[in-house]
Amino acid sequence: MSTEKQEEWLASPLGQYLQEQEQALFDRVVHDIFGFHAMQFGMLGMPLLRHCRIPFQFNADVDHGVIQCASHQLPIQADSLDLLLLPHALDFSEHPHQTLREAARVLVAEGHIVITGFNPVSTWGLRRLANDTDDYPWDANFLSLMRVKDWLTLLDFEIIELKMACHMPPLRNSSGQGRLSAIERLGSRFWPLMGGVYFVLAKKRVIGMRLIKPAWNKSKLKAGLLPTPTQRTDIQKKHE
Repeated sequence: MSTEKQEEWLASPLGQYLQEQEQALFDRVVHDIFGFHAMQFGMLGMPLLRHCRIPFQFNADVDHGVIQCASHQLPIQADSLDLLLLPHALDFSEHPHQTLREAARVLVAEGHIVITGFNPVSTWGLRRLANDTDDYPWDANFLSLMRVKDWLTLLDFEIIELKMACHMPPLRNSSGQGRLSAIERLGSRFWPLMGGVYFVLAKKRVIGMRLIKPAWNKSKLKAGLLPTPTQRTDIQKKHE
């Protein structure tokens, strides 16, 4: 995938529309996730960590960013990230399943992953089928949400939130975008699963791990803290 092609498309009206939709989704969820280390892989033109309160943040991509690597070969220590953003990383990965395996490896227990991808069951998917060239982004994998959910489940992730965005058809020019803006509102209400982009928030679970809570024994508390009534003696009765 060419960085120049990506930047050119993101600057187009359709690319700006996608950025607006996805930025709002990322801004909302990253604000409430805590930890020490957060990373965004791909789509570095979008500041998806801008509202994140995790102190140490960095980015990575195939040919630019703080770290330059493939998404399925992260040079990062295992169990070191609290938050990992993968905006369309699966769409352009040569090995998308392995990309998720790497995500599971580098995330700490209870760490979060946020994924966006192009939905094949949408007008965007139809546009991809009708596109006879290798133009960006129609050369993406367009993995189904069901497949991504299955992969996450196999890797012991718990799905926290699923959403769809970009219900408006991907027009080739911007002349009809304004007139079709109502489709976005209608689509999110009446055909929510037909959005051009899916958004997934998931948490890494570890088998056998559970939170240890204090095992308070109510009877012991009562016996140790509350005075127990006693019978009155004959001396006490005389003074009544």
